[in-house]
Amino acid sequence: MQLRFLSALLPLGLLSAWPVRGETGASEAGAEASAAAESFALDELAREVAPKGRLECPELEMTRYRGGAIKYHKPVTVNTAFRGRLEKFEQVVRETAVEIYGRAPSRIVHLGSYNCRRIRGWPTYISEHGLGNAIDVEGFDFPAVRGAAAKAVPANLRRAFRVRVEKHWAADRGLGALHSAFLHRLTERLVAREDIFRVLLGPAYPGHHNHFHFDCSPWRIVEL
Repeated sequence: MQLRFLSALLPLGLLSAWPVRGETGASEAGAEASAAAESFALDELAREVAPKGRLECPELEMTRYRGGAIKYHKPVTVNTAFRGRLEKFEQVVRETAVEIYGRAPSRIVHLGSYNCRRIRGWPTYISEHGLGNAIDVEGFDFPAVRGAAAKAVPANLRRAFRVRVEKHWAADRGLGALHSAFLHRLTERLVAREDIFRVLLGPAYPGHHNHFHFDCSPWRIVEL
């Protein structure tokens, strides 16, 4: 799967500069505009910053979050508003994993959340990481299944295993193909959900070969 589109909600100043390849049709743009239209606590916050010098990230209410329906391999520091989006994300992960593997992952493995920095390659804009409004997800760890519950799971899936974006996104053989199906079905559902993330980037986007970037910017970009 490779999804690419850009919402009409993208600020005009950024529209001419944002590194997105491909064109967006009018009907597609209209559909995605509705996806990002729901009000979010950080929508009115300015993203433009000076391109050089020390970056002063705004003082926002942050929380240290370990995960709800599914735990993160280590706690994430995120904006309190973004925490609610992560809770919904965990539910989609759980539902999709149970359908494919017969169980939810024990951990969501991430590469980071809050990080006060500019967008790499676009120094006049603060990264959503600098607002605690983003997370980079590397993959998922699944526990072993034992006892009576194991009878409902294929033998080759009873042991603990790991699913990683870098290794499995494009896999097409054996268990790797099943893990790829899980990652693709998960992202398809996340794209369809208008109330979770607005920006979803993956291996199709430069610099994201080994993770998904999810955030809730005031604009809509999907490139997986």
